[in-house]
Amino acid sequence: MGTVLEAAIKDTNGSILTKNPTVVFVLGGPGSGKGTQCANLVEHFGFTHLSAGDLLRAEIKSGSENGTMIQNMIKEGKIVPSEVTIKLLQRAMQENGNDKFLIDGFPRNEENRAAFEEVTGIEPTFVLYFDCPEEEMERRLLSRNQGREDDNIETIRKRFKVFLDSSLPVINYYDAKGKVRKIDAARPVEEVFDSVKAIFGPKNEKIL
Repeated sequence: MGTVLEAAIKDTNGSILTKNPTVVFVLGGPGSGKGTQCANLVEHFGFTHLSAGDLLRAEIKSGSENGTMIQNMIKEGKIVPSEVTIKLLQRAMQENGNDKFLIDGFPRNEENRAAFEEVTGIEPTFVLYFDCPEEEMERRLLSRNQGREDDNIETIRKRFKVFLDSSLPVINYYDAKGKVRKIDAARPVEEVFDSVKAIFGPKNEKIL
């Protein structure tokens, strides 16, 4: 392990979360509607939504030594080590004060999964998997007008392939442990959230 990486992660060794948090991994292909449904869960059930990608981008933007290292690795086409992403997730959980977290878009592969459990000592309560046909995800990504550079047909299909190759083994691993809650994500947003609510509520519902 390189010295820069060691410096980036040496501040915590293992989990120092004071509570035993509820962690739900939220997985699904690009365009499956994960972000929309996570926002609904935050509003209705009091979860904190943590996106691994957002945390990495925020760290880069902060200009910290860790952020510079992450930026350089991405520029060089290298994969950011699992431990770096996990430490950012762990820090966000510690600083937040909540005990219910949706972790969106992570783990991306089996190595991420194993490292998360080893570093944090936390197993997810379950995995919320938004299952959506590739044709529907493609249609959504091409029709949304968010100005994302990667929303072109070739890049979209590459992203689908990466998801299938990397993330499905994670889903299969947790499915074998009875921890996957699969949602038919091809339906309208409201119908999808009705299915999501049936998994999370009403016993966990936030008291307003």
